[in-house]
Amino acid sequence: MSSLPLVSPAALGRPVDVVATAWPTLVFERLSAMPKLAGVTPASRLDVRPAPQMVPSGVREIDTLTGGLPRGCLTEICGPASSGRTSVLLAALAAATQRQEVCALVDISDAFNPHSAAAAGVNFEKMLWVRCGGSKQKAGSPQRHRDTEKKNGKIEKPVEQALRVTDLLLQSGGFGFVIIDLGDTSLKMARRIPLTSWFRFQRAVEHTATVLFVISQVPCAQTCASLLLKVSGKKLSALSCQLSAGTSPAHAQLLNGLQVQGELLRSRLERKPAGTVTTAFTTKVG
Repeated sequence: MSSLPLVSPAALGRPVDVVATAWPTLVFERLSAMPKLAGVTPASRLDVRPAPQMVPSGVREIDTLTGGLPRGCLTEICGPASSGRTSVLLAALAAATQRQEVCALVDISDAFNPHSAAAAGVNFEKMLWVRCGGSKQKAGSPQRHRDTEKKNGKIEKPVEQALRVTDLLLQSGGFGFVIIDLGDTSLKMARRIPLTSWFRFQRAVEHTATVLFVISQVPCAQTCASLLLKVSGKKLSALSCQLSAGTSPAHAQLLNGLQVQGELLRSRLERKPAGTVTTAFTTKVG
């Protein structure tokens, strides 16, 4: 057909034909003239969103792969235990605090190690550490504290507390980095986080200079993450030789010399890869 009727003959008594190639523009112009749709802007006239500002992650190889961490976006680093995800977290935290940015760490499972962070160069004067899970009752604590908690409702789970705390942090503003550590959270609990929560977080930082940084075992933020990086690591053969020889390495040596491979799974930035690309680096503990 070369024409498409827009108004029924019964309405006007005669057909009104419009060329098919021009009818979408004409329909939009007619709808825009209506009071309720007067402020609607077609997608073809929307301004292109500027590329976000990128900041160093603290790991040169990751910066080469991704260009850095985007401000105003959600970045997720996922990987199993001993994959190097905590090393990436500490490197990013150290780089941000050394730039004199105020950072907030939402520690769901109380897994943050201040000694390892200090060795990585984290400036604790620029860091807010939020430990979720509530205060644990000691053996000699009065029973009335438990009764008060029961009267105020059920005790919140650590993940629920973390979501509420993250909401408050993002709404308050002023943070260069907001980190959610889901690394040691069970997969069942992490997957129960609704997608609406991640979408709300992403919208909260969209027009800010905050980097929302999530550490997890498996991808949790899904399409809300602008940058998704998967890491996997293995120890160097030197440490294996020490263990085979019966030598007990120091605690810091367990984090030193970890070969980490990073794979870029998703990037919604301008530097979109043709496919998944990888990089590798070795962790160091001072």
